[in-house]
Amino acid sequence: MIRNPRDDAESLALVRRYVAPGRRYLKLGGSLLRMESPEYDRFMRDLREDAGLITPEEIATLLEGSRRERRTAAWLVAVSRRAEFREHLGSLLLAREVCCVGLAYSVALASFGTLRDADLLAAHLDRYLCRPDLGYDQAVVMGALQFIDLNLGGGQVERFLGPGGLWQEWVREAPHQWSGTDPTPHFLSLIRRLCAFVDECAEAL
Repeated sequence: MIRNPRDDAESLALVRRYVAPGRRYLKLGGSLLRMESPEYDRFMRDLREDAGLITPEEIATLLEGSRRERRTAAWLVAVSRRAEFREHLGSLLLAREVCCVGLAYSVALASFGTLRDADLLAAHLDRYLCRPDLGYDQAVVMGALQFIDLNLGGGQVERFLGPGGLWQEWVREAPHQWSGTDPTPHFLSLIRRLCAFVDECAEAL
């Protein structure tokens, strides 16, 4: 069940503390790459500080919320390097309970960058590349899997991208903005840049 922050004082306090200031939840994604100093520096500093302060219990509570809470929580997990949330994020990514959070989950898993993270991303693709009617998240998940594969040489991505793989069929058949074109270069680049932001942000923790 998705927790509505208006239903209890604890959740509402966490939203006000970590999610809402400066409409942070809207900026955690590609838009942060368009920031310039001093806004960029201030945003990174504040995110780093909150990543160090938030408790595991508070993260777990945010991950029960709506898309804005979950998006923020996933980024705080990534910046604070809390790999103990790996399986939880993987489960949420697979469940797709709410929209517009897949990028945040994918960035967190890609920033951890282990073979287990690749497995969790691949599990999502195994399930949803067979669903051309659900044309979201697959591209960012593929970018994250490629990012890990390039770093580790794990070879997970080849079974999707190779001849007869599910990826080309999904690109061809799915009713989404990428239909007929391969978005992998775009999303690999996006994941790489966002993970670089996470690394820079996490260095001072």
